[in-house]
Amino acid sequence: MTRPVLGAAGASSFRIAVIGSGPSGFYTTEALFRAGAPVAVDMFEQLPVPYGLVRFGVAPDHPKLKQVTAAFDRIATTPGFRFIGAVAVGRDVTIDELRDSYDAVILATGADVSRPLDIPGESLRGCHHAGDFVAWYNGHPDFRDLEINLDHEAATVIGHGNVALDVARMLAKTADELRRTDIARHALDILAESRIREIHVVGRGRPAQAKFSAKELRDFLELDQCDAAIDGSALTLDDFEPDNPGDAELVEKLALLRAFSQRVLTKPRRCLFRFGLSPVAVRGQRRVEAIAFMQQPSATVEQIDCGLIFRSVGRRTAPMAGVPYDEHRGVHANIGGRVAIGPQVLAGLYVCGWSKRGPNGTIGTNRDCGMATAAAVLADLPARPGPRLSAPDLLLARLRTRVARIVSYEDWTTIDAAEKRQGALLGKPREKFVSVPDMLAAMQA
Repeated sequence: MTRPVLGAAGASSFRIAVIGSGPSGFYTTEALFRAGAPVAVDMFEQLPVPYGLVRFGVAPDHPKLKQVTAAFDRIATTPGFRFIGAVAVGRDVTIDELRDSYDAVILATGADVSRPLDIPGESLRGCHHAGDFVAWYNGHPDFRDLEINLDHEAATVIGHGNVALDVARMLAKTADELRRTDIARHALDILAESRIREIHVVGRGRPAQAKFSAKELRDFLELDQCDAAIDGSALTLDDFEPDNPGDAELVEKLALLRAFSQRVLTKPRRCLFRFGLSPVAVRGQRRVEAIAFMQQPSATVEQIDCGLIFRSVGRRTAPMAGVPYDEHRGVHANIGGRVAIGPQVLAGLYVCGWSKRGPNGTIGTNRDCGMATAAAVLADLPARPGPRLSAPDLLLARLRTRVARIVSYEDWTTIDAAEKRQGALLGKPREKFVSVPDMLAAMQA
């Protein structure tokens, strides 16, 4: 028997579409419901599975961060909420169709486009976006076939943010350290055969300018087979002294880095943090063989021999047809969460999360961001020519003729249970399905 995709919204409810099922989408939905206004929310997701960044961006060895999905599940049980999975906006339905059918449309599409280095040789095989690697080891269907060749002695990670440290840590860990996590099976198999023994984590700035957190650094103290160290040849003791002693986070971060600089290396792998280096060229014939950096401020060129490069130098929101784009900021153009063309806002179209403010903050930062966008939506609704009582259901009827299967939240819970059952057999939280056909097949089991 086919499960119902849609539940009944209240007779006088304003109908709101949220595009994206990551943290910002859920937190904005939560804020809309908590306001007590008569609203019903349809959450569109291009994959059959929800959670966005939490499922495909949080590192497998950080399970506590993934516990936030319990809060998202509670939001999904709110009367008036409907999950519309396996429907891609831009492919299966247009923004204009959504705007014609809903009183408000909220874009929660994240920042999935990695910024390039814009240096020669960047297109050589073996030079990857860090975000692609993260999606690969987290089992994102679009990246499961990414070619990751770890048959090299050295790898270089460019960037000093938390994503760069996630990548370095995954390269530094052994298969036994990862086996009990929810890492995708294909990734575990390849990481288990890794020959990498040296990981360079390189950034342009000085230690105090690094964007990674002290917590991410502390993780490197607990690696079984890898020592964390610093190449201090271009650093002085002053580089480890905080400009603001009252900044507890900075003080701890610099203290950890200073401790790294004094460690005796005894383990078979090492992760070497480098500072004051700007990439100028990737070198190699058909694939990566080395990368050249310019030291700051000496302007001396230094080469690091490596067979693998991950660049983690920022992300942008993907432009979307029918939505104004801010090229400078790399987000959907908006004024306080209202999508805009210059000073003119577009009625009924909103944005939240990274696609509103850029890729910054923690998962929890999206709660305040979502509350602000929800407040803008609720302030504007009385002036809208709504509510659009039946239009969303008519649109969904048309969508059923365009897509193979619309996935409901009940369907997702079936997929979720199947992943957990398979994971339990392997002693891990879950074994993720890494293809859309496998996800859809699990719904029928």
